[in-house]
Amino acid sequence: MATTPAAKIRFREPQIEMAHGAGGKASRRLVEGLFAPLLFGASPGPLADAAHIQINGTRIAMTTDSFVVKPLRFPGGSIGELAINGTVNDLAVSGARAEAIVVTFVLEAGLLTEILEAEVRAMGKAAETAGVRIAGGDTKVVEHGKADKMYISTTGIGRLLPGIEISPQSVRPGDKVLLSGPLGDHGITILLARGDLDLEADLSSDTRSVFPLVDRLVQAAGPGVRWMRDPTRGGVATSLNELARDCGHGIVLAEEKIPIRDSVRGACELLGLDPLHIANEGQFLAIVSAELAETALQALRATAGGEEAQLIGEVREQPESSVLVTTLYGGGRMVDMLVGDPLPRIC
Repeated sequence: MATTPAAKIRFREPQIEMAHGAGGKASRRLVEGLFAPLLFGASPGPLADAAHIQINGTRIAMTTDSFVVKPLRFPGGSIGELAINGTVNDLAVSGARAEAIVVTFVLEAGLLTEILEAEVRAMGKAAETAGVRIAGGDTKVVEHGKADKMYISTTGIGRLLPGIEISPQSVRPGDKVLLSGPLGDHGITILLARGDLDLEADLSSDTRSVFPLVDRLVQAAGPGVRWMRDPTRGGVATSLNELARDCGHGIVLAEEKIPIRDSVRGACELLGLDPLHIANEGQFLAIVSAELAETALQALRATAGGEEAQLIGEVREQPESSVLVTTLYGGGRMVDMLVGDPLPRIC
């Protein structure tokens, strides 16, 4: 009887650290070095926000996520709203409309009922706004002090949009990088809500469903849409570095084209952070063919919530498998994936 060769584990770090959940280099080492060989086999393919599965001839998109944001409520949103929008968005950027979500609550003993009720209401409202059905769920309770009030996990199923095929392998030199709006609002809002930074700013999380924007983009640009991603943990820099690595091309961004609010930029300067590494919960990146890029941009700008969309760069043959940011004055800097976890528990 033939036996399957033992999977080769490349993850050699002795214990799990906070950085392994930040979406950057450490997260990728964990996924590719431990989870992928044991769960997906020798060739798992590129990492994506959702899996496309075929069942009896029907293709669906499926995603799962967990939310441990601290604090539970923050300007512009809350953990309940974030759980719905984050799941809907992972499906949207994989080219799918969210149809149903199941939800799991892990609650800490002693949690006030009014706090739980507020988050359940927030989830229901967000689901109604996004047009997705909450189909079921589960509840577990752990001892006081073991869950920091509440954690939420979700699994979403979506119906694939016709006319597009999202894949890093479809990306070509000359394609344009499209960004739906300003960067960093969510991550910096969470930081301010914790009181970790003595800075006053009129800033709120950008959490929302991006499906209306994705749907309009697909209608306008169709097969010209090569790839999409919502730059949550690890930010735009990590998402684009993953793409560059998976497609083998270079991504060159024009710094002056990247929309960033002054309050976000100021907070990042105080903390020594790169705005390109800050998490977003209501924006998405798209790679669009050069001939349809302007059409795609105008379509987003004409859609509610997409008025600040920008073309921020392009795909080139060089620098191979890397991301370069150029300045208005002709300089440039390489931008790597996020290292460490400067802002833990932001989603």
